[in-house]
Amino acid sequence: MIVGAAAGGTSDVLARLISQWLSERLRQQFVIENRPGAGGNVGIEAVVRAPADGHTLLLVAPNSAISATLYENLPYDFIRDIAPVAGIIRVSNVMGVNPSVPAKTVPEFIAYAKANPGKLNMASPGNGTSVHLAGELFKMLAGVNMPHVPYRGDAPALTDLLGGQVHVMFGVLTGSIEHIKAGKLRALAVTTAIRTEALPDIPTVGNFVPGYEASAWFGVGAPKSTPAEIVGKLNKEINAALADPGLKARLADLGGKVIAGSPADFGKLIVEETEKWAKVVKFSGAKAD
Repeated sequence: MIVGAAAGGTSDVLARLISQWLSERLRQQFVIENRPGAGGNVGIEAVVRAPADGHTLLLVAPNSAISATLYENLPYDFIRDIAPVAGIIRVSNVMGVNPSVPAKTVPEFIAYAKANPGKLNMASPGNGTSVHLAGELFKMLAGVNMPHVPYRGDAPALTDLLGGQVHVMFGVLTGSIEHIKAGKLRALAVTTAIRTEALPDIPTVGNFVPGYEASAWFGVGAPKSTPAEIVGKLNKEINAALADPGLKARLADLGGKVIAGSPADFGKLIVEETEKWAKVVKFSGAKAD
């Protein structure tokens, strides 16, 4: 299973959890290979070019949909060249602000941002990341002007947010939650359509900004001509994993909500997310690093 990101992140953790389950259920060793680079495109291209025999899989992440518009002249078409196998989880982002920002709610934040255009800086772990585009979607729908400050990864962005060098970030919940609980960050809202169990008292952005929804979602894909019986078998086992109480609890610890379903269900999600983020990339003018 190829992961287009470095070891230790959410994609890597999910790949290892699912691979361990598949190894035990199918009695065949699954090996994780991290191939970071070019926003995940290095890993994706490796799977596109691999034999379609079921022995090479891809951990699918949000960049798969974002890159379709963000990058020009990709050597593949994700929707055409990767066969969807199964969804795994959808993880909320959280709109977190440094406590120095006077706003306590999303409406107060919007009002403050409009009264102080260009004075609130929005951090992200890099141009074109799901965190960046979650913020751009907010700017587009709320009609606010916040300069984007891209960092090279989650850790430096979060460090500067905690230090007050930047003011807001739509960060992945797993990286922010401990700082929120410690009072070092103020959570104004979560970005999913419904509240998350991890922060049950925090409203959604969509409660105040109609039509807003953003999240990080993950699943498994394979080269496009992988036989249907292989895709079906993998889908069945991954769905069994998502129903297992022990694994389900571990996924919940990551702040995720399982997205079980058929290969067609996961394929539909990929198409919808690709179309959605294409509009945001074009509106924001986001460019790949």
